[in-house]
Amino acid sequence: MMKRDLKTLIQQMTLEEKAGLCSGLDFWHTKAVDRLGIPSVMVCDGPHGLRKQDEKGDHLGINESIKAVCFPPAVLSACSFDRKLMEDFGDAIGKEAQANDVSVVLGPAVNIKRSPLCGRNFEYYSEDPYLTGETAAAFIKGVQKHHVGTSIKHFAANNQEFNRMSASSDVDERTLREIYLPGFETAVKEAQPKTVMCSYNRVNGVFASENPWLLTEVLRDEWNFEGYVMSDWGAVNDRVEALKAGLELEMPSSNGINDAEIVRAVNNGELSMEILDQAVERILNVVFDWTDHRETQNFTLDKDHEMAQKIAENSMVLLKNEDQILPLSPEEKVVFIGGFAAHPRYQGGGSSHINSYKVSSALEAVKDVAEITYIEGFSNTEDVYQDELARQAVSAAAEADKVVIFAGLPESFESEGYDRAHMQLPACQNLLIREILKVQSNVIIVLHNGAPVEMPWKDQVPAILEAYLGGQAVGEAEINILYGKVNPSGKLAETLPLKLSDNPSYLNFGDGEHVNYAEGIFVGYRYYDAKEMDVAFPFGHGLSYTSFSYDHLKVDDSDFASDGIMQVTVDVTNTGDRLGKEIVQLYVQDCTKACRRPLKELKGFEKVSLEPGETKTVTFNLDRRSFSWYCTDLHDWYAADGTYQIMVGASSRDIRQTVSVQLSGAPLLPLKLHANSTLGELISDPRSRDFGLEMKRRLDAFFGAGNGDSDEAVSDDMSMAMVASMPLRNVLTFGLVSKDELSARLDELNRL
Repeated sequence: MMKRDLKTLIQQMTLEEKAGLCSGLDFWHTKAVDRLGIPSVMVCDGPHGLRKQDEKGDHLGINESIKAVCFPPAVLSACSFDRKLMEDFGDAIGKEAQANDVSVVLGPAVNIKRSPLCGRNFEYYSEDPYLTGETAAAFIKGVQKHHVGTSIKHFAANNQEFNRMSASSDVDERTLREIYLPGFETAVKEAQPKTVMCSYNRVNGVFASENPWLLTEVLRDEWNFEGYVMSDWGAVNDRVEALKAGLELEMPSSNGINDAEIVRAVNNGELSMEILDQAVERILNVVFDWTDHRETQNFTLDKDHEMAQKIAENSMVLLKNEDQILPLSPEEKVVFIGGFAAHPRYQGGGSSHINSYKVSSALEAVKDVAEITYIEGFSNTEDVYQDELARQAVSAAAEADKVVIFAGLPESFESEGYDRAHMQLPACQNLLIREILKVQSNVIIVLHNGAPVEMPWKDQVPAILEAYLGGQAVGEAEINILYGKVNPSGKLAETLPLKLSDNPSYLNFGDGEHVNYAEGIFVGYRYYDAKEMDVAFPFGHGLSYTSFSYDHLKVDDSDFASDGIMQVTVDVTNTGDRLGKEIVQLYVQDCTKACRRPLKELKGFEKVSLEPGETKTVTFNLDRRSFSWYCTDLHDWYAADGTYQIMVGASSRDIRQTVSVQLSGAPLLPLKLHANSTLGELISDPRSRDFGLEMKRRLDAFFGAGNGDSDEAVSDDMSMAMVASMPLRNVLTFGLVSKDELSARLDELNRL
C-alpha cells in the first residue's frame, strides 16, 4: 500500500479546515474534508464492549445503543492475571469494531483504585500499577491487531467522580511516577495505543487537558507516544492552551466555538501554525491507519458471548471454601436465594453501559445442571426488607443441604458520575444472611459488585465467590464454577479491607476543589502491609479446587549488575486431584533502606495450567526498574546497591519462597549538603562520613563526652543518636568550625 504524504495533504488544507479537524463533528464522529479525501470516522465506548450510538448521542449511557456483547468489566477481567486472555479479549473487541465501522474504542480505563468508593472503579483494573500496565498493554495489543485504535484513559489521576470536571488531584511527583502513571507508561511503551484520553480533573492545579508536563514532556518526550491525545467528553477548559499543551482532538463537537478560537489564535500569533499542523498530522495518521486497513468482519454475537463466558470463568475469585463445601453436587438439595440469581447485575452504569443482546442468569444456567429451589428473598434493585420474602427464604434454607445466596450492590449504588457513600451491602441483604445463618451453616455467598463491600458475616459463612460484575455470560460462569465444571482461578486485583475506614485514603477522599493524596505511595496492599493491618482478603488472593506447591526458587545471578537482566525461576506443582490454574506472583522487597518504600511490590506474575501431579517451571525476568523507586532529586528511577528479597507466592500475604539478591553498580545520589544538613546525613554517606565523624569528635570534646563519669551516663550509641539530628549550623554556633571552612568543605563534598 502506498504511503500517504500527509504533510503535503495538510499544506492543501485551509486554516479553518485544520482547526475543524481538531474537534468532533458531533458526539461520536470526527470531521471530514471531502475535497481532500479525508473521511469522517467514528469513535465508540467502551472498554468491555461496544456502546455504539447511531442517533441520540450521550456520554452517560442514558440513550440506547446497538445490541452488543457485554464482556466482563475490568474489575473482573483484571482478576484473571492472564495476559494471553486479555489479548484475546482485545482481539474480539477489535473484530467487533471493524464489523461496526468503529475506528477507535474508548478504553481501556487504567486509573488506580485509590478508594473503594470511586464510582467508576468497576471500569478500572487494579490498585497495583504493575498489574494495571501489563493487563492494559495486552488488551491494547489485541484490539489494535485490527488497526482499530484504543484510547487509554483517563490521563491522569482521575480517582474519584465527585467534582471530577474541576477538582485538582494534588499528588507529589514520586507518588505520580510510582502509582498513578506506570499503568499508562507500560501500555504506551509496550503497546502504543493509537490515542490517549486526558481526564477531566486538574493535576496539581493544572487541567489535564492543558498540562504540557503530562501531555508532552512525560507522554511524548519520555515515553515516545506516537498517536494523538483526545479530551474526555467536555474536558477542555481552554482550547488554545490545550492545543499548545499537546491535546490534539477535542470531543465532542464544540459547535464551531473552539474551532474559531484556534483560527483566531493562529491569526493573531498566539498559536503557531506548526503546532496546529502537527496536531492535524497526528490525527490523520490514526484516521488513515484505520481506513487503509478495513477488514471484512461479521458481528459474531454468539461466539463473543462464549468469549465473555471464558473471561468470567477465568477471573471469578473463590475467596473462601472451608471444608471444601464447594463444588456443589447435582444430588444435593440446594436453595438459591436472592434477586441476583434471576436478574444478575453484570455491568456498571455510565458511558460503558452495554445494551446486551442477551444475558444469562444463574437461575437459567443451573437448569441444565441440577434441580434447585429458588426463593427471591430480597430484591436486587432496592434496600427493603420484605418480611414474607425473608420468611420464605429462611424456611427453605432450613430444609436444604446447602444454600447459595446471590448478594450484591443494586445498580443505583455505583456508576460513573458519582461516588459511593459507603462500602456496605444493602442492609436488607445483611439482615437476611444473618437470619439464614441461624438455621443453616452450609451457606455460600456469591457477590455481584463493582468494588469492595464490607462482609460482616465473613467469618460465619464457609464459602464466598467474588463474581464482581461478570458480563452478560455471568450466569453460566457462576454455575460452572459452583458445580465444579470449571476450577476457579481468578485472584484479587485489589485488597478487600474489613471496613471503609481502614482504607489509606479514608481521610482524604472525595474533597471538592483540592484532593490531597496524603497517603502517597502507600496505596492498597502497600499500605495494609506497612501497617500490619488485618484485611478481609489480601491482594492477589484466590482459591482453587486443587492445591499447589512452590519449590526451588532460583536466580541466575544473585549479584545483579546495573544494566543486566535477572532471571528468576520457581517450580510449581499441582498437588491436588484435578486440573487447575495457579497465578504465581513475584514481589520485590528493598532492604537497602535508601528511602522509605513498601514492604513488597508486585513485579511479575504468570498464570500456569497444571494437571494433577504436574510440575512446571515458571520464569520471570527482572531488570533494574523492577528494583527501583522514583528519585525526585534525579527526576529518574533509582535502585540503590545492596540487598533485595525476591518473594514468590500465591498472594501478597501467602509468600511461599524467598531468595536474597545483591544489586551493584548504582551511581551514588548527588550530595546536596548545606548548613542545615545533619551530622547523621554526613555520617551515613561514605563520601561525607569522615567530615561528619570529625565534626562529631569536636562536639564530643566540646561537651566533655568520654571524660570521667560521662562514660557511664552517655554510651557511644547514645552519643551518636543525640548528634545524628544536629544540623551543621550548630557546629558553627559552638565555634567548632569557621564559616569559611564549613562552606569550603561542603562545596568540595557537593562536587563529588
